[in-house]
Amino acid sequence: MSVHYPIVIILAVLLTAGAVTAYVLLQRRRSAALTASGFGSLAGGGSRRAVIRRHLPYALLLAAFPILLVGLARPQADLKVPKVGGTVILAFDVSNSMKATDVNPSRLAAAQAAAADFVDGQPSGVDVGVLLFGDTALLTQAPTGDHDLAIAAINRAEAGGGTSLGQAILVSLGTITGKPVALPKDGQAPTTGRLGYFPSGTIVLFSDGQNTGGPDAEAASEVAAAAGVRIQTIGVGTAKGATVQVDGYQLGTALDASELTTVARTSGGAYHAAGDADAVDAVTRSIDLRLTTKKEQVELTGPFAGAALVFLTLGGLLGTRWHGRIV
Repeated sequence: MSVHYPIVIILAVLLTAGAVTAYVLLQRRRSAALTASGFGSLAGGGSRRAVIRRHLPYALLLAAFPILLVGLARPQADLKVPKVGGTVILAFDVSNSMKATDVNPSRLAAAQAAAADFVDGQPSGVDVGVLLFGDTALLTQAPTGDHDLAIAAINRAEAGGGTSLGQAILVSLGTITGKPVALPKDGQAPTTGRLGYFPSGTIVLFSDGQNTGGPDAEAASEVAAAAGVRIQTIGVGTAKGATVQVDGYQLGTALDASELTTVARTSGGAYHAAGDADAVDAVTRSIDLRLTTKKEQVELTGPFAGAALVFLTLGGLLGTRWHGRIV
């Protein structure tokens, strides 16, 4: 424990010593005066109960004095404070197909709006990171408790390129675990030995599901499941689809809900449609928030002041009840 004003501790010791000394001298003078007046029996120790009744109220008042002064010194201690924690990576598909306008005003804009609502609904203990992916995946905002930074990163997303759901999952998982993640070699099952287990980690993947290459998305989901990380997929677009212009060509694109459903279920998550008004709330409820502890420097002025108040109150009540006065 440390104190902000150590000089007050020194003052508390000196003043308390002076107050105790003054009380002892006062009791001796009282005893001498009673003896000189012929009331020597009253000056004696008396029964244990009588001694307690005579001194306890004043002892409580004297004890409150140094406790209050220590509180004024602003004591601080490193304590383990319980925190509700979790890590969420928002992975955004920024491929050319996300320019499609079958969702108003566009798939990407709809995903950004849904993600911003999602972030606004998270408690402060949840760290949110933002990852943009097309042919490759790029972490544009590391997980942070400052949700305004996450929303700013979401709003900077721009569409272009192809789609690799598998790469998005592996890079997101690497961000949560703090280790590079790759698919297991042929024939090997995913294990948690190297990555560890992160049940409070969640990947929320916004995409139209049109996978154009890269690592196998279902295999990447199996790796996430082995690490305890669930993937919640948000389907953006319609089954009817739309066309987008890429390099002068008109390309048809439609929502592939089947691919996104497979990815989510493989990891233990669920698929949600962005057009569903309850989708964002469903993802929010699905996050496994874990109660953890974190060392923080906590000021103890309040507890010390409260203890001093209790001693003062007890001393005053007992003094009034037993002696008809406080001091």
